[in-house]
Amino acid sequence: MRNARAQAYPTQPITLVHGLAPGGGVDTTARIVADGLSRRLGQQVIVQSKPGASSTLASAQLARAAPDGHTLGFLASTYATAAAMHSKLPFRPVDDFAMLGQVIEFPLVVASHADHAARSISDLIKMARTAESPLLYGTPGLGSIAHLLVEHLAQQAKCQFQHVPYRGGGAQALTELLARRIDFMVDPPIILLEHVRNGTVRILAVTTATRVDALPDIPAIAEAGFPQFDVSGWMGLVGPAGLPERIVHRLNSALVDTLVEPGVVQRIRALGNKPRPSTPDELKARIAAEILQWSAVIDAAKIERI
Repeated sequence: MRNARAQAYPTQPITLVHGLAPGGGVDTTARIVADGLSRRLGQQVIVQSKPGASSTLASAQLARAAPDGHTLGFLASTYATAAAMHSKLPFRPVDDFAMLGQVIEFPLVVASHADHAARSISDLIKMARTAESPLLYGTPGLGSIAHLLVEHLAQQAKCQFQHVPYRGGGAQALTELLARRIDFMVDPPIILLEHVRNGTVRILAVTTATRVDALPDIPAIAEAGFPQFDVSGWMGLVGPAGLPERIVHRLNSALVDTLVEPGVVQRIRALGNKPRPSTPDELKARIAAEILQWSAVIDAAKIERI
């Protein structure tokens, strides 16, 4: 009986913490996943939003949690850029976490206002190379994936763009784009599609290695002469380091089963995302590789770390 209790999991509600604002895409996706996990694990999974310090407050909380599987974390691709941007963190970005599996993947797009002279990503790069003053691009802030993605493009294209960070996040950058006060921005396409349909925003390129099914007429940046350019957004499920292997296996199995459930697939696709289940090792390798990639971009751009 004692051994059976020791093997039982979960024995109480599970907290799923993330570092982004409530009501946003990460929060909404976390709640979809939490619903599926709750049904499969037999305990309620409660989503907790803890924004602040580029999402590192939530990660620090998770790193300190007991490794019993009752506190989990939901990461977005901004986790890797934040880890690369911070010179000191109260946790080790890879080693202090037990990876459980990737959840979704989604493309990002480069978009200008509809009246901009650039009609393609090639036009934008040519303008950046010849303009008397740098083209302006807006992002949710220093070290965001939008910021480092554009720096990465500038390094490959051998041109310069002027970063304009907004504390109001992507919504404020979009407001500034629509007002024609900046030249372009980077965001998930679903955020921009309404404005594309009403003719106020033009999507110039997707940032993934190839075109995406939802935007078959939009070329990838790779097609403009940068074959190695491949950046996509993602979200993943993690726990604190030291999580027993049997709990890691159970959580990964529950996550994979959730992500192939037709109702869950439909809800995820409605947000412009694609379910992308993975093994724990695959998520660990992705995060480690992206931290190295963004660190190299930061070093090459001589961006001062936080």
